[in-house]
Amino acid sequence: MRAAHENPPSNPPQAIPFAWYPDPMARAAALRAFQRRLEASQWLPPEKIDHWQRRRLSVLLAHASAHSPYYKRQLSNLPRDFAKDASVNLQDIPILTRDVLQDEYAEICTTAWPARHGPAGETQTSGSTGQPVKVKRTGLCQMHWLALTLRDHLWHERDFSASMAVIRAPVGHGGDKAAFMPMWGEAVNVVARSGPTHFLPISTDVNRQAEWLSQLNPGYLLTYPTNLAELLRIAEQGRLPLPGLREIRTIGETLSGSVRDECSRLLGVPVTDLYSSQELGIMALQCPVSSHYHVQSESVLLEILSDAGEPCRPGEVGRIVVTDLHNFATPLIRYELRDYAEAGPPCPCGRGLPTLRRILGRRRNMVVLPDGKRHWPLVGFQQFREVVPALKQYQLIQRTPKQIEARLVVAGNITSEQEGALTRVIQDALGYPFELRFDYRAKELHRTHGGKFEEFICQLDRFRGDGMHE
Repeated sequence: MRAAHENPPSNPPQAIPFAWYPDPMARAAALRAFQRRLEASQWLPPEKIDHWQRRRLSVLLAHASAHSPYYKRQLSNLPRDFAKDASVNLQDIPILTRDVLQDEYAEICTTAWPARHGPAGETQTSGSTGQPVKVKRTGLCQMHWLALTLRDHLWHERDFSASMAVIRAPVGHGGDKAAFMPMWGEAVNVVARSGPTHFLPISTDVNRQAEWLSQLNPGYLLTYPTNLAELLRIAEQGRLPLPGLREIRTIGETLSGSVRDECSRLLGVPVTDLYSSQELGIMALQCPVSSHYHVQSESVLLEILSDAGEPCRPGEVGRIVVTDLHNFATPLIRYELRDYAEAGPPCPCGRGLPTLRRILGRRRNMVVLPDGKRHWPLVGFQQFREVVPALKQYQLIQRTPKQIEARLVVAGNITSEQEGALTRVIQDALGYPFELRFDYRAKELHRTHGGKFEEFICQLDRFRGDGMHE
């Protein structure tokens, strides 16, 4: 890893797309070559990265216009010579919403793509928004995912000889059962021999998870932030000894600052987050020097837009809109993920890749006040347990502008005094004296099919016709 004070190469080569190879040996060689390109391209100045992205976008637009019935219509008003014109105004390209991707999927998919991109396989999102979508992703898309996974490992200088524990939704490792792999996976295999990976499905009871982790004593743990918060509750009770743990990696959900702080306090290890989606692959990696997220500009063009559709400046919060620069099977051009983030400043590490200061979550995770104003709720498990120590899990659902349903999993009964104290804590966290309706549960609250869990959900938008659902 280059130190922050070192000067980047004077004229590093630009990262360029590479081909998919069916042969594992050829694919490994291609990944090693691409890793070297990524090592150079991260130090390019922002203006060179922007220029390269514009050229790549032009090629993508030309392909989509020629081979996608949907984009042939949508791009008909733009200059026709996309491949030679890198000055297309992004604002002239319509935003692709999740609703449109669902309804127009067959028309969005292309009828052909370059042979060097390899075969395409169809993947479907977990449906954590209540609105799952399908996309086709080529072998080249998968190569980018592997290359950026390797970049993440190398940035954070992980010890490949250590063991990895993974607690997440099944992704082919062993269905809904515990599984074992002798190595970390293809992304690491191209550069080093690694320790084993142990997999446990997210549906496993959290107490069993803690026992399993204590027995393994892994070097690294990968899981979802909400699941990590549950494990930290057990760690606070002294029931999660992990002397060999070096780092926790989180994926799939918004990571709060409080969970980072609790990991440091209770387990003595840092948390490294990764921003990705099934549709687009890896979009941003946490910087090894600062706490910022670096957008993976060699793979995606990521915009943060205000409510007026203008690019946000550093420090401003807006919605994330992403273009996959390499998916020629299902072009996702200015695709709105419904996530929000805060635009970041240039990073002190010296990399030219754009930054996100924070990833805040989805629009439906914002509380709506009766006057229509929105903000991110300051709810927190640890804060709630201070007044209800027996609380095991919670979920808040905003049903109306003035009413919140509080689903609580509690070990035993709580007193009326505790309920009253919790009411005041929740109202303070939400910034309004909402009417609370408590719904006590005996069993763990359901996660989505993808294993994710949302602690706060606003359902008001589903009544306003913008396609958002529980």
